[in-house]
Amino acid sequence: MALRLCLLFLASLAAGVAQAAAPAPFDLAGPTLDVVVTRGKTILPASEVPNLAEGDKIWIKPEFPASQSADYLMVAAFLSGSTNPPPESWFFPCKTWTGKCSKEGLTITVPKGAQQVLVLLAPSTNGDMNALVSAVRGRPGAFVRATQDLNQAALDRSRLERYLDAIHVLNQGDPAVLKEVAPLLARSLAIKVDEKCLDKIPLLQAACLTQGQEALILNDGHSMSIAETLTSGPGADLVMAAAATPELGYGVYSPYIASVLDIVRILDSFGTAQFQYIPALSSQKGDKLALTLNAAPSFYSPKSVLVVALPAIEKKASLPPLRPVDPTDIYCAGRSALLLPVEGAPLAFSTGFAHDITLTLSGKDGKTIRLPARADAAQGGYVVNTSSLQGAALGDAVRAQLQGYWGFETYQGPTFSLKNANANAWTLADDDEDALIVGRQDTVRLRASSSSCVDGIMLRDPAGKELKAEWKTVKPGEVEVKLPLQNAQPGAMTLMITQSGVSEPHPVPIQVFSNAGRLDSFAMHAGDSQGTLKGSRLDEVASLVIGAVSFAPGELSTQGGSDSLTMVAQDAQAAAALKPDNGIAARVTLKDGRVSRVTASIDAPRPKVTLISKNVQPSRSSGDSNIQLANQDELPQDARFTFSVRAQTPATFPPDQAIEVATADEAFSAKLTIANGGIRLGDAKVALVTLDPVKAFGFSAFGPLKFRPIANAVNGDWQPLVSLVRLPVLKELKCPASAERACKLSGSDLFLVDSVSGNPQFDQAVQVSDGFPGYSLPVPHPTDGRLYLKLRDDPSVINTVALEVQVLPPSPDEIERDAAKKEAERSRKEPPADASPSNAPAPVPAAQSATPAP
Repeated sequence: MALRLCLLFLASLAAGVAQAAAPAPFDLAGPTLDVVVTRGKTILPASEVPNLAEGDKIWIKPEFPASQSADYLMVAAFLSGSTNPPPESWFFPCKTWTGKCSKEGLTITVPKGAQQVLVLLAPSTNGDMNALVSAVRGRPGAFVRATQDLNQAALDRSRLERYLDAIHVLNQGDPAVLKEVAPLLARSLAIKVDEKCLDKIPLLQAACLTQGQEALILNDGHSMSIAETLTSGPGADLVMAAAATPELGYGVYSPYIASVLDIVRILDSFGTAQFQYIPALSSQKGDKLALTLNAAPSFYSPKSVLVVALPAIEKKASLPPLRPVDPTDIYCAGRSALLLPVEGAPLAFSTGFAHDITLTLSGKDGKTIRLPARADAAQGGYVVNTSSLQGAALGDAVRAQLQGYWGFETYQGPTFSLKNANANAWTLADDDEDALIVGRQDTVRLRASSSSCVDGIMLRDPAGKELKAEWKTVKPGEVEVKLPLQNAQPGAMTLMITQSGVSEPHPVPIQVFSNAGRLDSFAMHAGDSQGTLKGSRLDEVASLVIGAVSFAPGELSTQGGSDSLTMVAQDAQAAAALKPDNGIAARVTLKDGRVSRVTASIDAPRPKVTLISKNVQPSRSSGDSNIQLANQDELPQDARFTFSVRAQTPATFPPDQAIEVATADEAFSAKLTIANGGIRLGDAKVALVTLDPVKAFGFSAFGPLKFRPIANAVNGDWQPLVSLVRLPVLKELKCPASAERACKLSGSDLFLVDSVSGNPQFDQAVQVSDGFPGYSLPVPHPTDGRLYLKLRDDPSVINTVALEVQVLPPSPDEIERDAAKKEAERSRKEPPADASPSNAPAPVPAAQSATPAP
């Protein structure tokens, strides 16, 4: 079990390991099966049936090429779990080369109590039926596992094939669109896409996106729930199957590789002199099931028997957990091809299980309208044909639902909000009405109850000339429009909004103003090397001069029609020498050569302190994590942190002195003062600052912390402090005796782990997936008796895990394998009992022997 988990996890996260461990690919074409299932009065091809049920009638007919020379016996067999040999009446032979079966195929009915069904295709020999029945009845658990793994591999393979086919088609058409389509394919089919591939030139993207194919498939709990139809009981095979589930530490990658490895291992384990068993993976090709093999069949003894799994038998179908990508989105009912983005059920895109899907809604008259819908992985959702809505009486807003069938079961899918275009609802944002200035590209925001029906926006100038404007939806009901005003003339203009379902564009009048730039003020603190210039049209500023100090433009920001421009001193020392002054004159030069004046203020210097020392006091529970931090600058979240500072500017601490501590992005911050007890003065120049991270920031803050002094309502500069880390709790480390097998690391909050290695060089590390929800991880075997770990909050530091390794006793299967291995080695060393004396070497006289006699 641990070997399977280790192979799976490493194969998913490291392409090199995956290539080394992967079995032969399924790339040999086999025969085709025509399989039809009847339930009640409904008849469906097997390509549309995710699960079978008791009483289903199954019609099976293999299709061999016309040149087929070998006769195949087909045997359909039902299974009832790993610990229950099926009765002989559950085996149905069919001579595919002669008689009724060759013309009409085989029809069987799922008996009561059956849980799995498989098809065996064996070259015809004497006694082949009895041999096949004996093999299945002798080891039912092996065939149960093979059936489950074949079903799982087939479902995962369907997603991979759909992804690869789409990439190939797009690359043959226009490779440039791969950058847009690849993320949608990945979301629809749960495929891992390397974003670095999308940064390559278009001609190289397709090859990069399809590298390491088996490791691209992400875990899909829905396909696993369809495949895992096993009986209850104490069988070891069942325990191995459960070990691959996410709840037992499996992770986010598909069990495809592990399933294929298990299939080959299981079927190889009970080959006989007459037959060997090889897996046949089925894939949907239209209404039929095409078989692919990973080994060439043999028609010499032992002859190859193809093992094919049909859908699992379940009492209740596992319906697809399809959901909208954004439940708050509102979609336009007037679009001829309406796209509804969905996710969560990759099999809806890669198989024919979901069929006859429609978008169902009701008109004003109460009549139900059904619109055909089809899944399109490249577009990331269901595409709905809305041509039937023309002339239909709909309200301004309506709720619609995807409905259809999942196999034989009726399916009620997610619901969506649709809205018709409203030609008179668009308005300009209030703070943008007076903000448009000619001579530059400017931005406005348009608002309405819904923006889903917008197709395009044009700008019409006073002369009637129309220019295409760039636009994008920034949130439901609001679009941002970039207006090309570089060469425009001031005056009245019109935005023309084209919407689906509305014949005429909707006009929105706007007013564009001439260059009305103004200079409001310039402010900086004494000792600083930069300040802030405020006004409008500050993009035209070339320089600012105070006395002999020259400032150059830095970052420009605009808010509510006002600009703020950072001005950076060309000589930092000269700027720092400027004395506080609230009425000093500054000279501003514009890019066109004009010179203007603005009043500047040099405010009091910013407060400044120096860090003296710092100390971390771990909490009582910190030791429960069993992680030894290697960097003294790492602060556990539940620890108590104290640091001391010395006043520089001003020379002593004022009564309102404060120290602000914040994360790097300032999303979390805390202000520590003398009044709230966060600061205690040692004397007028030295202060002790105490921080409780959990009380100050809560449980979600992490990463580098910084601090700055605040005095007299003036903020000082930020300074680095420590790195705040959240520690997972590691409880036990269990390892098998064999160093080749992975260990199991158990604990809580494992999503806080970035990676784990068995050695300090970190050359064989296991990466932990983002948002890992499990309570155990497969980890490398420690090489020196300890594990090494990187935290997600600070992956630059390698820490040590202080856990004692618990060595697990070997399993019965391992003991049996070791014994068989030793017996095989002993047999090779000892000569056969009936060896002819004439063939034996002549005895060496004792006096001439090179070694003493035993």
